[in-house]
Amino acid sequence: MPRLMSSIAPGWWDYTTLDRELVKEAASLTLKDIEGLSRDGFRVVMYDTLEEFYLAEALEYVTAWQSATADNPAGICGPIGPTEQLPLVARIVNEIGLSLKHAHFWGMDEWYQDGRTVPLTHPLSFERADRELCFDRIRPDLAMPEENLHFPVDVGRYKRSWNGVSCKVMQGGQGDIKHWAFNDPVKRVGQYVDAPPSPEEYRKLGTRIVDLHPVTLAQNARTSGGGNISIVPTCAITVGPVETWLAEKVSIWHAGCHDNPFGQRLTALMVSRGYMDSAVPMSLLAAHPNVQFNFFRPGIGSCRTEVH
Repeated sequence: MPRLMSSIAPGWWDYTTLDRELVKEAASLTLKDIEGLSRDGFRVVMYDTLEEFYLAEALEYVTAWQSATADNPAGICGPIGPTEQLPLVARIVNEIGLSLKHAHFWGMDEWYQDGRTVPLTHPLSFERADRELCFDRIRPDLAMPEENLHFPVDVGRYKRSWNGVSCKVMQGGQGDIKHWAFNDPVKRVGQYVDAPPSPEEYRKLGTRIVDLHPVTLAQNARTSGGGNISIVPTCAITVGPVETWLAEKVSIWHAGCHDNPFGQRLTALMVSRGYMDSAVPMSLLAAHPNVQFNFFRPGIGSCRTEVH
């Protein structure tokens, strides 16, 4: 059977090209069903308050950095979206007096425009957000050395920064198009007209410059630009599956304010069951040996049909 055409962007692959029975099953999942999706290598964790949710997310930074030593430097790869954990990270580091001398941080991605990553002056700069919300708030005597802060400004240099350093956690949110970082589905062109890349092929992708799915552009305009799509770059540099598989753990945080009730259900089901399809990039994490999905229970919502 030929694959369905996307109902939102016919020139792209995305979750609307999936088998309708899988879509129906995902939409039918109850809260109890989601809680029961854990398996070996995939853990579902629920939080009842946003305070607990973002504190737990912040503590992943602290725990990763606490393990760093001169002989065994270690760090975390972190997202922009969510960002609420970042000021908490700085506050905890300052309060407990944690030296970040041997700790590392990788920014997951950055916008790419006019042949380069956007400057810090760009209103949507991810690096600026990381610095202003977290690293600039850490006491100078505890601060991470500048050379241990790895932002994807240059693809080659960023790839090399993973050598010799242990990434304890790759942390992320989930976008409307079911990505982590900017690992979006690919365009429906060339060799991918009839089918998207196989999971094995997609997993070979490392840090790279990517074109962004129209849904990703619309989401970032909605969450960060007041709906003004014209300010959102159409390309980005993103950490790839290659680097993701170097992380000891992948931790995805669903607060309910990025992807919607259906999306949260769909990827949890696919990862739990091992249903991998690069039209839903997040589903490829089913092959990673240590994945955790963290849910804010009131943010899971319902897929009940309502007309407003």
